[in-house]
Amino acid sequence: MSKPVTIIMIEDDEGHARLIERNIRRSGVNNEILPFTNGTDAVNYLFGSDGTGLNHKGEALLILLDLNLPDMTGIDILRRVKDNKYLKATPVVVLTTTDDSHEIKRCYELGCNVYITKPVNYESFANAIRQLGLFFSVIQVPAAAT
Repeated sequence: MSKPVTIIMIEDDEGHARLIERNIRRSGVNNEILPFTNGTDAVNYLFGSDGTGLNHKGEALLILLDLNLPDMTGIDILRRVKDNKYLKATPVVVLTTTDDSHEIKRCYELGCNVYITKPVNYESFANAIRQLGLFFSVIQVPAAAT
């Protein structure tokens, strides 16, 4: 039996974070949500004290990522996650106010799975999260490289 997906929400705006979580819950997704209000704390959690990301090997994670953080860019976090052998398979949903086409293209090139511009259509957003949750519930997450 696979582990339930843990949602890592990296969002510095408290109001947006509450709205995102409320709409995820309203859509029937009851997975654990770990909120981070800055990139440093999120990176420390994702990569662990040794900086390798090994502590999350085999875990089912989903990252909701704002690009505009107070201490680093979401692009930096996305790049690090997708370059890490233990985390690269982790789906990343970029959820941000930035609607610049170059930035969107860059995120997809770096490996983001979905790019959503705020303010979002929360019904579509919740449906995307639900679909990812269903995906994880029926598909075994492949073991990360050792």
